[in-house]
Amino acid sequence: MFTGIIEELGEITAVERVADAARITVRGPLAVSDAAHGDSISVSGVCLTVIGQDAESFTADVMAETLAMSTLDDVQPGRRVNLERAAQVGDRLGGHIVQGHIDGTATVQSVEDGSAWRVVRLSLDPEHAPLVARKGSIAIDGVSLTVSDVGGGREDGWFEVSLIPETLTATTLGDRVPGDRVNIETDILARHVERMLALEPSLTERQTLTERSAS
Repeated sequence: MFTGIIEELGEITAVERVADAARITVRGPLAVSDAAHGDSISVSGVCLTVIGQDAESFTADVMAETLAMSTLDDVQPGRRVNLERAAQVGDRLGGHIVQGHIDGTATVQSVEDGSAWRVVRLSLDPEHAPLVARKGSIAIDGVSLTVSDVGGGREDGWFEVSLIPETLTATTLGDRVPGDRVNIETDILARHVERMLALEPSLTERQTLTERSAS
């Protein structure tokens, strides 16, 4: 479990591809400072398990499902990534509950600079559209953010986030330009609500059943 508050900017130093999987090595001295074999570290929003480490880097396996759903599918040495260690019980929850189980990717559509912030608009796939709401929480490349606006329909949806200078300098989001893909994780509560609604009969059906049982 993570909070979406990035602790360190890391760098991919090695990528070993094997069939439909990959093994990556990430430089992140802070992330490995207290890491042990089997620990979880969020790499640009993707929860990965440490299988080896030294004083400055750690190695993790990336399975086919993760490659298919995230920007790690084309990762190369030299790419900067956002790193966060798993939250400890008793820590302040500065962001929101982030699992590191991403829903997929979004594409940066536009970037607009303000006097002291930057507004980034991103695409919203039809399957993700119902899960993103204005003023709701979302994690982009592992960064906990508040959705500042949403628009479009289910087929052409988009959402915006407003980035403060600290976020621009402390994470990889300051480097994002139109056309870039990012990992997104929608709010876990929204996922559960969507699932419950999908399994529950509609209000009309329930009312009909109630009326029939009453008669």
